[in-house]
Amino acid sequence: MNAYHNIVSVASLIGDPSRAKMLDALMGGQALPAGELAYIAGVSPQTASAHLSKLVKGNLLKVESQGRHRYYRLANAEVAQFVEMLEALSPSRPVRSLRQSEELVKVRRARTCYDHLAGQLGVALTNAWLERSYLSILSDREFGVTDEGAEHFLRWGIDLRSSSPGRRVFAKRCLDWSERYHHVGGYLGARIASAALANGWVERIDGTRALRVTERGRDSLRDMYGMDWQP
Repeated sequence: MNAYHNIVSVASLIGDPSRAKMLDALMGGQALPAGELAYIAGVSPQTASAHLSKLVKGNLLKVESQGRHRYYRLANAEVAQFVEMLEALSPSRPVRSLRQSEELVKVRRARTCYDHLAGQLGVALTNAWLERSYLSILSDREFGVTDEGAEHFLRWGIDLRSSSPGRRVFAKRCLDWSERYHHVGGYLGARIASAALANGWVERIDGTRALRVTERGRDSLRDMYGMDWQP
């Protein structure tokens, strides 16, 4: 009965449309202020405050105060993984405007899934690493990194020889909601996304989870994987 109650509690939190929009917005991995989350959810600041309070109490969000402002982020990678899984299982949302259509194209092209790369970019990279035996499939849940892969990721500026993933899965097989294939999540996925941003290969598109692959990034994809990435 207790387990049943916990499932119902979490499901009721995520099942509200306004709270679902807030959680989706936070899948970009960045902390957002309450006012921006209210705008995204299409509710008043007072209503947003009530929703956010419930999500914090339900351990789905964390809140940080900076002066007069409160910033919210997903509580941990497990919450992000759960939201991504639900998105993968859910039917596609109806597109009702040209703006929504353009945003959806960008999000599907390349985006962050919490703290790792997703969309067509994330899946294409994962497939390239598997084809070149930089990654192996250890189980339904996890990728492994080969010796060749560890050497290759040095080109990204990632030294895995002294890595310590802590409690996180090292290289999570994360089901991509738009592509329906797996991309790399977990500790390795976070290192890869951080390196891509630091190297100037991708850049964030303001107000969205979408990423833009830069000219430098396209050159690197072509050089390392023979990938002709179109802007």
